[in-house]
Amino acid sequence: MAASPAGAAGMDGAALGLGWGLPFIGILLSIALLPILAPALWHHHYGKVAAGWSLAFLLPFALWFGAGAAVDNVLHVAVEEYLPFIALLLALYATGGGVLLKGRLHGTPRTNTALLATGTVLASVMGTTGAAMLLIRPVLRANAARRHKTHTFVFFIFLVANIGGSLTPIGDPPLYLGFLQGVSFFWPTTHLMGPFLFCAVALLAIHHLLDTILFAREPKAEEPPAAPLAVEGWANVALIGVVVALVLMQGIWRPGDVEVLGQHLGIERLAGMAGLVGVALVSMALTPRALREANGFAWGAMAEVAKLFAAIFLCMGPVLAILKAGPEGAAAGLVALTSDAAGQPVPWVYFWMSGVLSSFLDNAPTYLVFFNLAGGDAAHLMGEGALTLAALSAGSVFMGANSYIGNAPNFMVKAIVEESGARMPSFFGYCAWAMMVLIPLFVLTTFLFFR
Repeated sequence: MAASPAGAAGMDGAALGLGWGLPFIGILLSIALLPILAPALWHHHYGKVAAGWSLAFLLPFALWFGAGAAVDNVLHVAVEEYLPFIALLLALYATGGGVLLKGRLHGTPRTNTALLATGTVLASVMGTTGAAMLLIRPVLRANAARRHKTHTFVFFIFLVANIGGSLTPIGDPPLYLGFLQGVSFFWPTTHLMGPFLFCAVALLAIHHLLDTILFAREPKAEEPPAAPLAVEGWANVALIGVVVALVLMQGIWRPGDVEVLGQHLGIERLAGMAGLVGVALVSMALTPRALREANGFAWGAMAEVAKLFAAIFLCMGPVLAILKAGPEGAAAGLVALTSDAAGQPVPWVYFWMSGVLSSFLDNAPTYLVFFNLAGGDAAHLMGEGALTLAALSAGSVFMGANSYIGNAPNFMVKAIVEESGARMPSFFGYCAWAMMVLIPLFVLTTFLFFR
């Protein structure tokens, strides 16, 4: 739901050198290394580390471009990007955590794969964040007695928190930005269905095979009989519907702009943020505390995402501004790869460039940068440029799964799993899983769909 940071006042990508990206690299390395090298420091002070890297960008920026430009940049990021982003996450986190899937599930390969498949389908209906928050706790409970279960949480991120959201603008923020730019609502459904089915079916099959092998190594123990499933918290299911309606409203209703802290903001966006915060408050008021306790609901994961992504949004601004500057920017050589000798866009390059950058930059503004590089005309891209639009859409959504910071639900799932006492791979460990499983799959996807 975020506009590109490249549009921030005082941020001319053509005037920025690559050195302005160092604070962004710093926050990424901190997220990757400090939990391994200094876990106590990180878990108690990650907010201070994130704030330090934000200052490492802002103070030189203020000295070079002026304090006014620095303040304006902070306000731009806060009002037009970060607050809409956090409002949506907050609403989905609160409502998803207020739906309890009751019953006794055993973490067998069949059950785990069925849960992943259900979440993959739901992700395009209620968003990757909503589907992830709804199902991660049932997956945790089903596998509580298992010794070998980390792989299931990794595949959960691959499928439910990323690839599953590729069929509608509600599914993932990049597609929502495309919707705001004029891409029709069901265009992703028709044009990304092939890549989605190929990747989803392949990943579900790989997970089932791996889980079957590891399940055979589990110590044999008598388990209580399974209990039928039931859903509690139907009020939150209705509130998730309200969230979907609020997202759609922002793409359809355009009453004009207002000025907020010196930034021009659409009235529909302001109303959407207020509505999403209202949904979260109503959810907390209506949901019994006992239900949230039974669901293992806590605010730690949300707080971690809110603090870290505030720094990520701020520090990645210069990187996206340089990319948006195109041939005039310091990344001109990289941008030139997106077109052939005749100046026509190369779809497979868009798939990989938007994808690789979405793995480490937030995938929503990355999508918008490449959408504009491809011409920015939704009507043309849905017609003659359909393959290019499909490629950059799939790259932005699918490859958000390549690292914990590629998409916000990734980090939320990691935090919730760790809060429960289960283990997750380190930052580099997770990337190794992606390299082994996802990258070969994306190579095949390139040859099948984007050549």
